[in-house]
Amino acid sequence: MYSLNKVGEKTYYIDCPTNIGLYKLNDTDVCIIDSGNDKEAGRKINKILKENNFNLKYIINTHSNADHIGGNEFLQKRTECKIISTEIENLFTKYPILEPSFLYGGYPFNKLTNKFLMAKASNPTGNLDELPEGLEYIKLGGHFFDMIGIKTSDDIYFLADCVFGENIVKKYHISFIYNVDEFLKTLDYVENLEGKLFIPSHAEACEDIKPLVKLNRDKVYEIIDTILSICKEQLIFEDILQKLFIHYDLTMDLNQYVLIGNTLKAYLSYLYDIEKLNIEFIDSKLYWKTI
Repeated sequence: MYSLNKVGEKTYYIDCPTNIGLYKLNDTDVCIIDSGNDKEAGRKINKILKENNFNLKYIINTHSNADHIGGNEFLQKRTECKIISTEIENLFTKYPILEPSFLYGGYPFNKLTNKFLMAKASNPTGNLDELPEGLEYIKLGGHFFDMIGIKTSDDIYFLADCVFGENIVKKYHISFIYNVDEFLKTLDYVENLEGKLFIPSHAEACEDIKPLVKLNRDKVYEIIDTILSICKEQLIFEDILQKLFIHYDLTMDLNQYVLIGNTLKAYLSYLYDIEKLNIEFIDSKLYWKTI
């Protein structure tokens, strides 16, 4: 854990709970792709940089979830590096209260402003127009508002959270998705990419991404079928969420309530838009039912 792995002439990655990319701009200057989940992750990254006499010039954030920007604040203070991403992800990075507010659907109470849902604020300095030479970005919609992946000149792809590892899918079943339709389109896109190596944030690096894409796609359709089965009975959101937790034997806590609850709402929106679910207000409650 937190070892530096060379996988191309200029491309490295640090294996950790959220895999971090590293790309050499020249003999001493580097950029990293994401920064881990907290100050301690930032500290460990900084140690690796110092041990290798690397000078951090950029952090490229694939998106603004706390486990991808958590090391930003520490590293930016230590190195004065630039931080770049897409416009909307930069806003969440600069104003991290937006993430728990979005997930909860209102002003979050204190226990929701924990490090898993809310990173420390850092200062984005630009957008993808400033992407260093040798790197390209690809749009990976679905998981969050405007997530990207990065392709290096070594033909290596950093894929952020567009797919999740087999251990995660089989243990937790429901991974966070903001837009189900876009998530499925991204899986189709990624399945057809050609590269030397693919490095998702939460899965092992692999030369063939197709099996992981299939695993994630199959799980999405399984969840869709499960929700449609649950909603054969007319139910309100909270009851659907409870039945989903019971079906997958998940443990409810505050973080899971907002993360899986938000994801369930994304599935309900998707199914309503494709006319698989209907809605009805009864006694001032919103009910969902399979058509």
